[in-house]
Amino acid sequence: MAKEFIFRGKNLEEIKKMSINEFADLLPSRKRRSLKRGFSPMQKALLKKISKRDKDIETHCRDMIIIPEMLGKIIKVYNGKEFIANVISEDMLGHYLGEFSLTRRGVKHSAPGVGATRSSAALSVR
Repeated sequence: MAKEFIFRGKNLEEIKKMSINEFADLLPSRKRRSLKRGFSPMQKALLKKISKRDKDIETHCRDMIIIPEMLGKIIKVYNGKEFIANVISEDMLGHYLGEFSLTRRGVKHSAPGVGATRSSAALSVR
């Protein structure tokens, strides 16, 4: 049997019935303040897209807080180079969209180049 999802003492059905202000009361202070002050025009446009359709939702709005209305949707978030698709799940509630679309990659080093060590100085450059 699957474990029931609980977010700050509320189950999923209770969370989906909440208004934005009630949901904001469950969040930490920075996110609560952001939601209570209202959405920016860019965030309002994203919410309008989400309510209209399920597919091909692309956004540059990385500072949008994931709210219950977004659950189950596929949202593509821009990372500076490309749009990265994310399926919004229950565990993502209260996080920012940008947290799931990383802007930096890990550094992968290969073998040292010519001139990197003393022994490579004896090698021909050709």
